[in-house]
Amino acid sequence: MSTIEEALAAGIVVHNAGEHHAAHDAWEDEWLALDAGTDDERFLHGLIQFTAAVYHGRRRNWSGARKLARSAREYLAGLDRDYRGVDLASVRDYLRRLGDDPEYAERARPLELRYDGRVLAAVDLEIDALGVAAGVVVEEHGAEFDEAVVEQAVGYAREEADTARSRFRALLCDFVDDADRRALVYDRLRDHVRRRRREEEDVDGLFE
Repeated sequence: MSTIEEALAAGIVVHNAGEHHAAHDAWEDEWLALDAGTDDERFLHGLIQFTAAVYHGRRRNWSGARKLARSAREYLAGLDRDYRGVDLASVRDYLRRLGDDPEYAERARPLELRYDGRVLAAVDLEIDALGVAAGVVVEEHGAEFDEAVVEQAVGYAREEADTARSRFRALLCDFVDDADRRALVYDRLRDHVRRRRREEEDVDGLFE
């Protein structure tokens, strides 16, 4: 999976988890590195504005939602219906509705993004993309979570990939997907990170 595909999948999962403002952070670096006007640049620009339109619509900023919805449609116009595996037909239809009537964002649930025909969740991500998703969630919530803890948990999840264990990966998936339980999941994740650190320190001490 390429870097842009990892970023794309991570942002989709974050958006589908309800973190509409945070989703753009997964895409922004890739978008800024692209030449203006290319299909990929228009695609990511349009998705960023789509999530911003949803964000403002959910907060009843009707003028902002309408403006962003119309701008996002312009960026996505002409791209394939399933560009890079994303169901853009549904995205453009939602943006049309939102642009015509921004209060639609309050009446209807936010559109979940489909990738390769399915609504992505954190469990569908490879470890690097999962790390991106967890990182942007931490960034969105500032001091509420320790970035270093989550980064170390991603490292441990990567180590687990070659074993039958999936404790850190499972907790990271819950951390990204479950906003209602996120604080509780983070506490468990932090405890597991601390326990693993102690185990590593104990082993290191044997050879000193």
